[in-house]
Amino acid sequence: MAISKRSPLIVNRDTRAWGLQVWVSFGLAVFLCGTGLAYLPGQALDRAFMVMGYVFCLSTVFVLSKAVRDTQKASLAGEPETPMWRFVVWGGFAVAMGLTLWGLVRMEIDETYKAYLGVSWLYLVTSAFTLAKTLRDRHEADLAEAHLMGRQQALTEHVTD
Repeated sequence: MAISKRSPLIVNRDTRAWGLQVWVSFGLAVFLCGTGLAYLPGQALDRAFMVMGYVFCLSTVFVLSKAVRDTQKASLAGEPETPMWRFVVWGGFAVAMGLTLWGLVRMEIDETYKAYLGVSWLYLVTSAFTLAKTLRDRHEADLAEAHLMGRQQALTEHVTD
């Protein structure tokens, strides 16, 4: 079966409502975490440790998201993977989550406050994964659209020659 050179290609994009929901959710998670950390009772060292833990978790979420997506893309293209990189990325994420959890559990603060910090922290992590996926999807859609526009321009130039 021959495929027409003019067969329509569709570039799937997220809706504006989805993008707004993702950004609002991430902003709310950052706000809730920031509020919890700003009013954290106890010593300044505990507060500093928790801020570093949250930032470490947040950065490893974005690295892990990219690594998982790149691994999937490489496997579809039949390219080899770098196993040590996978270990570093997953290890970094596990260490970030583990140390932050350890810091949260060992702090001598009210259990209700610990629960608030824990839930807001997990909300931050999950919303960051969603944001990372949404940003990557938008980037890939932009690339696909640019590629499609280039192909259409080349076809147009070829027909006019």
